[in-house]
Amino acid sequence: MDSRLREHLTFLIEVDRLKTVLRASPLAAADRRENDAEHSWHLALMVMTLAEYADEPIDVGHTIKLVVVHDLIEIYAGDTPIYDTALAESQQEREEAAADRLFGILPDDAGAALRALWDEFEARKTPEARFAKAVDRLQPLLLNWMARGGTWRTPGVTAADVRARKAVIGDGSARLWEAALQLIDEGERRGWARS
Repeated sequence: MDSRLREHLTFLIEVDRLKTVLRASPLAAADRRENDAEHSWHLALMVMTLAEYADEPIDVGHTIKLVVVHDLIEIYAGDTPIYDTALAESQQEREEAAADRLFGILPDDAGAALRALWDEFEARKTPEARFAKAVDRLQPLLLNWMARGGTWRTPGVTAADVRARKAVIGDGSARLWEAALQLIDEGERRGWARS
C-alpha cells in the first residue's frame, strides 16, 4: 500500500474514536447522552433541512463539511460542555493542539484542507460558518427541550445563561434564533430552566 493511502486510512480509523466522545446533551429518543459522531450527523441533516432559514445564501455542501469536521478535534481535546466555564478557559489551547495532532496524520495537502475547514468554522467569518455555528448551538437546545431541560438544569445555570450562550444562533439565522428564544422562554415558564 502506498504511504498516502495508508495516511488516509490511518486518519479514518483514528476518527472512528469520535463515536466514543460523550457530550452533555441527552438524546431525545433514548435515555442516554449523545456522542460526537451522532451530533455531527444530526448537524449535517439540520443544515440540509434548515438551509432556507440562513440569513445569507449558503453553499449547503460546504456547510455540511464544516459541521462534519468541527468536532473531530474532540477525539483528543474532549468535549467542553457549554456551561462549564472552568473547562472553557483551556478550550482554545486544547483544541488547537488537538487540531495540529489530528490533521497532521493526513498527507500535508489533505490535512491542510481539513484544518482550513476547522479554522473556518471556528472563525465564523463566512456565511457558511455562521450558519454551521447556528445549527451547532440549536441542535443541543432541541435535545434539551425534549428532555425537559437537560443541561439547562446544570447547577447555577439560568434561562438568561441559556439565552446568552445560544445567542450566536442569531448570527447565522434570525428565524432560528427567534424559534430558539420561544423554546427557551417556554422552558423557563415550565420550570425547566431557572429564572
